Amino acid sequence: MAKVTCPKCGEVFTVDENVYKELLSQIKDDEFNKELNRRLEEAKRQKELELKLAKQEGQKELEDKINKLNSELQSLKSQKEVELAKLQGELNAAKNETKHAVEEAVSKKDLQIVELKGELNSKENEYKIKEQNLKNQHAAEIKMKDETIEFYRDLKTKSSTKMLGETLEQHCKNSFEMYRNVCYPNAYFEKDNEVNEGTKGDFIFRDFTDQGVEFISIMFEMKNEADETATKHKNEDFFKKLDEDRNKKGCEYAVLVSTLEPDSDLYNAGIVDVSHKFPKMFVVRPQSFMAIIGLLYNAAKNAANYKNELQVIKEQNIDITTFEDKLTDFQNKFMYNYNQASNKFNTAIEEIDNTIKKLLKIKENLLGADNNLRLANDKLQDLTIRKLTYGNPTMKEKFDEVKKNKK
Repeated sequence: MAKVTCPKCGEVFTVDENVYKELLSQIKDDEFNKELNRRLEEAKRQKELELKLAKQEGQKELEDKINKLNSELQSLKSQKEVELAKLQGELNAAKNETKHAVEEAVSKKDLQIVELKGELNSKENEYKIKEQNLKNQHAAEIKMKDETIEFYRDLKTKSSTKMLGETLEQHCKNSFEMYRNVCYPNAYFEKDNEVNEGTKGDFIFRDFTDQGVEFISIMFEMKNEADETATKHKNEDFFKKLDEDRNKKGCEYAVLVSTLEPDSDLYNAGIVDVSHKFPKMFVVRPQSFMAIIGLLYNAAKNAANYKNELQVIKEQNIDITTFEDKLTDFQNKFMYNYNQASNKFNTAIEEIDNTIKKLLKIKENLLGADNNLRLANDKLQDLTIRKLTYGNPTMKEKFDEVKKNKK
């Protein structure tokens, strides 16, 4: 028999040994169930607390990442706006500079147009004067032609060949002097008295611009022959010597003033170009002496004017080319700076994209962690006595006894 003391009254009484063991077993089972329920409840609360903390930490980390990304985006946006403002400023400055340069170029061109118009009007007036002078000159030449015809009619055949030549030279000299002051104030027209390698021409004509630049030169040879001269010469007999004299004296043109071959329809036309035989050579009758000077003079003067105008145009083209080079250089530099800024902007955008990808990855991981916590919670909620005692016969027996006793 076993003795048991009552905890309330202190009375001692005896109980059967089997009853005592059964009571003791019930007490232990009850305490075990209470302890088990307490621990399960505590484990549940701990898991809920850990889940809550994990969610809070994940949410905070995500918010921090988002705030950091927003800050970086705002910084990049500010940098972009600054770069764009800078580029816009440079572009506006370039536009203003280009506009100013174009306006300046247009202004210069307008001024040049006005000047050219003035020069054109001046040249037109000059040409009118020259035209009138030529008309006067031609009228005088016609008069001189008539006088020359009369001169040859009166020319005595008894004169020697040298005398005839000197008479023709004097005729040409006098004809030129009549027009020197009116048409050729800067001209040189004198006999060629300088013997070069045993030969010399008859007359040399040179004329100059107002600046003293020579623009035309002519070597003249005068040939006259009386009708009774036994030996008849041809104009071509004197071409070679005349060409040599022209080259030796540095003249551009060569002119043979001749009365030879009086029956030739070719030479009687007045002015004949024989440049196919010798460069820049002409044969003229005495009545066309002043005409050939005027013809060659006007051609050379126009060529000189064209050369001067061409030089002015070339200089203007050089100025325009320099301006275009400067503009092209500025455009190239501006394009380089623009490309640099564009590359930096693209790099920043690429970095933003990479940051977004990283944050999405972090978000994905956090969502994965939340899913794992949810699964853990589901497993905790799914935890039952049956599962705890599965495969454990002793625990299963204890729980079964508890259930029986409760019934």
